[in-house]
Order: sequence, then structure tokens, then C-alpha cells
Amino acid sequence: MPEPRSGRRRPLSRRAVLAAAAVGLSTALTASLSACSSSGDVSSGGVTLTFSWWGNDDRAARTRKAVELFEKEHPGVEVRTSNADFGSYMQKLATQAAGGGIPDVAQLDYRQISQYAGGGTLLPLGDSVENGTIRTSEMDEEFVRTGTFEGKQYALPMGRGITGYAYDSTVYQKAGIPTPQPGWTWEEWAQANRRIAALGLKSPDGRDMVGANDNGVNEDIFEDWLRSRGGKLYKSQTELGFTEDDLTEFWTFCDKLREEGVVAEAKDTSQASTTELSPMGRGLAAADFTWDAPFPGYPALLGDQVHFAPVPTADGRQGAYFKPSMLLGVGSNSEHPEEAAELVDFLLNDERAGDILGFTRSTPPNRTIAARVAKTLEGAEKEIYEYAQKMESYGLDAPPPAPPRGDVAIQTAFKRAYHRVMYELTSPREAAREFIDEAERELRS
Repeated sequence: MPEPRSGRRRPLSRRAVLAAAAVGLSTALTASLSACSSSGDVSSGGVTLTFSWWGNDDRAARTRKAVELFEKEHPGVEVRTSNADFGSYMQKLATQAAGGGIPDVAQLDYRQISQYAGGGTLLPLGDSVENGTIRTSEMDEEFVRTGTFEGKQYALPMGRGITGYAYDSTVYQKAGIPTPQPGWTWEEWAQANRRIAALGLKSPDGRDMVGANDNGVNEDIFEDWLRSRGGKLYKSQTELGFTEDDLTEFWTFCDKLREEGVVAEAKDTSQASTTELSPMGRGLAAADFTWDAPFPGYPALLGDQVHFAPVPTADGRQGAYFKPSMLLGVGSNSEHPEEAAELVDFLLNDERAGDILGFTRSTPPNRTIAARVAKTLEGAEKEIYEYAQKMESYGLDAPPPAPPRGDVAIQTAFKRAYHRVMYELTSPREAAREFIDEAERELRS
């Protein structure tokens, strides 16, 4: 397990302290974290780096193999690795940040960049990029900027992800619904849900199958919906990019579909924490919005008739965009920032590392490596690669900058507010008003 580093510690920020308190310092060092390990048998007496990430066993095995190759080519450098599931990893990292330091190299979520960069937890990487230690020439410039905060580069994207729509093509054919295309609209999506519900198909527990999950709970889909109408989630690091009317309209749209009985019931949406527990995974719905990286879990669970389709549009304008599925950053307290930057570059740009890592973090941001690895893909992984190419050809707007520091808390508040709508405890208008107030307070804090 990565040890907190001594020396050069920065004062704890209020947000960092609150984050640690929220996850519970006494329990954050969860037993579900994997044991610390060196990826190889290197015992250097020289440089020791720590590197942690979240993900499944396949990602862990591939990452350790890539690290072993790095160690072999960097004699005297040992990399101690650790990994965990997403929830445990987030807790662990928050605790480490509050304690004064994250690992030398850490896998980061897009929503953490502003929080950790603004709190002094991450090392600026602009110099490493400028002097070529970390190469970005094979990456899209706009995509590289997703790892910036206040104009400085703090992280580099490790995967290029995009939202989409997992759907059961057999059910769609029975309902006479055409294969969803990049320009299909939100209203066509709503009509598709009504036609599926009208089929009277039965789920494993005997209830009628519905068209999809209730997406009022999903802030990512709200962002796609906003962007398809020319809006945005954030105007700046301190200001929302949408109004109470925008959110009321979205939640009213979702609420009405649930009341019609054509999307999942509240109790089923509330349980949708994994692919297996989602309404689609449980056979209660014919479709679900999802990111491309976890999509292969649906055909693996339900069969090869499940495919990946575009998010609906507003009059043909797509709101989906290429987003970093995860990023790599260097801890500001690293005692070996140069070697840490070399490890980041190796994982992002070495062709052999790319071959080993494959698409375990979605599409590699290095275009040459992505094209090289894509030749080996099959099945669902090949489908999401081709989907990304299709969407790129269709035309997507540039990704926004990393979300503001309060985004994690705002995302939680978003879900909590819509839960009150789902359970008929409040109206979409009242929930939107309360959410806006809470979000604006968070952004001002």
C-alpha cells in the first residue's frame, strides 16, 4: 500500500478535510484494496515509485505487466502498485490527499482534477510536456486540455470515452423501431420506450418490460441533453451553465415517462449501481445509457443481440463528447517527479505498453496506438471503437474543461434531488430550485 510521504507537506485545504471526513477516516483504508506489491522482483535501493488505479482484475493484470516492462527498461526504478474497485479507490485517494499526499502516479477521475489541482495535491506537468518527457504529439490538443486547471496541465488522459446507448436489438426489432442513428432525437427515443412497453414482454420477475432506465438520475445524460440544445453544465469554475427552467424541463420529461410506465420504476432505478443491478441487466428494461468502457458488460451478461447506439439529439445536434475515461497525474509530494513523469509517458505512449493495456481504459488517447490495438479487437470492444469513429465523423463539439472543484458534491446532490422526484416527494420544479441553490453554494465555498 502506498505510504504517505514525509516532508514538503502542504497545509490541508478545507475541501480536502471535508472530503476525508465524508468518507470516514477510520474506514477509508478499506480491506477491499488490493495488497501493495512490486510488479516485479526489482529491488533497486534506488528509486521507488508508487502507482495506484481502480479497475477490474483484467485491467490490474495488464497494468502490472506494462509496469514490469517499464521496470525492466529503467534499472534502479521499482514501482509499487495497488488497485481497488472504484468506490474504495475514491475513498482511499481522498484520505491520502487529506493526509498530505497521493501516490507518485495516480489514476484520476475527470471530476477530481480541479479539486486535487486546486488543493495542491497534484504536480503541474507543463514542464514535463514541454521538455518532451511526456509526449502529447499523437494526442488531440483539445483532449489533452481536459487535464488542465486554471491554464496549467495537471494530468494526461489515459482513455477516450464517450456516452452511448446499450440496447437489445431483438426487442427493438419486435417493436418495429429502426436501428438508432447519430441524428435520432429525444422524442424518438421517448416514442421507442412507449412502443417497447406496449409489447407486453415479461421480465424475469413477471413484470412488464419497459423501454429504458429512468435517466433523470444521471447527470451525465443531463449534460448530453443540455449540450444537444446548445447549453453546458458549467459556465466557469464558480458558475453553473444552466438555469432552473432547463433542469425543470429535463426532469419533467423524465418524470412523465416514468409516470406513463415506459421507463423503469423508482425502486429499480435506485438499485442500478452496476451493470448487473441495472434495470436492463435484470431484464426489466430493453436499453440503458452507459459509457463505452463498461458497455461490453451488457452483451457479456445478456447476449450478442445487445449493441451500442448514439445518445439522442435535439434536431440532429449531438450532446455527447469525447471525455477522458480516466487520467494520470503525479502527486505533488513525489520525491521522484522525473521518474514519475517517465512512467506516465511510458503508459501513454510506448507501443508495447499500448499492446498490453489494450482498451481496458477505453480508446487509448495516442491515435497511433489506438489504431494499432484496434486491429486486434473483436466483438463488443470492436463495436465501441467503430462507434467512436462513427461519432467522430458525425461531428461532436469539443470537450469542456475539467469540472470545478465542487463537482463531485454537485453530482451527488443531483442524484439525491431527482430521487425525491422519483418517489413523488417533490415536483421537478421544486427539486430543480433546491438543487440549483445547493450547487451554487457549493461552487461559492
